Amino acid sequence: MLTKAKWGFILLVILINTGVVMAQGKGLNVIYIGDSITAGAGISDAADNPTVVAINVLQKAGYSSVQGSNQGHSGYTTLDFLPGTNAFEQVENAANGFQGSASELVFSIMLGTNDSAIRGPHGSPVSPENYARNLRTIIDQLLKNQPGCKVVIQHPLWYSPNTYNGAMYLQEGLDRLQSYFPQIDQLVAYYATKRKGRVFLGDTDAFDFFKTHFMDSFQAEQGNKGIFYLHPNVSGAKALGEFWAKAIARVIR
Repeated sequence: MLTKAKWGFILLVILINTGVVMAQGKGLNVIYIGDSITAGAGISDAADNPTVVAINVLQKAGYSSVQGSNQGHSGYTTLDFLPGTNAFEQVENAANGFQGSASELVFSIMLGTNDSAIRGPHGSPVSPENYARNLRTIIDQLLKNQPGCKVVIQHPLWYSPNTYNGAMYLQEGLDRLQSYFPQIDQLVAYYATKRKGRVFLGDTDAFDFFKTHFMDSFQAEQGNKGIFYLHPNVSGAKALGEFWAKAIARVIR
């Protein structure tokens, strides 16, 4: 049986082959902003990182060139990426490194897992309102500093309700995480009127995919409440990269 991720990848190929995705001649520079999931925690081969998978899928879509920069940091929240922080400076340096390129600059953001924690990560728990406020502050600065760029906000992933490693997440955290989704949607709607064509809703399917396929797609990790599921394994990272690529291609076409 084909999984949702595989169906999504097949759909992307169909769109490419039928000309719906107009990739020919375009170049992309993609900067990924995120936490340990984006960083690829627990994945030993860099080629299996979801950011690399996404780049490879986009390259197969026929773009003239696709380059990426992984700005994922384990344990980071939206507060860690606010303008003025070291992480934001690194994102800016990565963007400036692409200056002079004719390729389109895209920021792919997936944050929220650590914001949702009960305690542990910086600033957690972050309320839905503050989560949205932080995202808007980050995005506003990116749009100001990188004229012409596009921003894609990916929904964060499901994690098991017993997740408790160095940080405590549990069911309360998972519920909080899902309360961020309407905030993301409202933020995208806001930019659709204020900065049309600049900020887009990215993937929304990976959450349900990992909720259903966590046994096969997540690493089984020992925590304070037993085996928990938080970080994709190689198979899951491949699926996640395909979800991201499909979302980015939809925005760029």
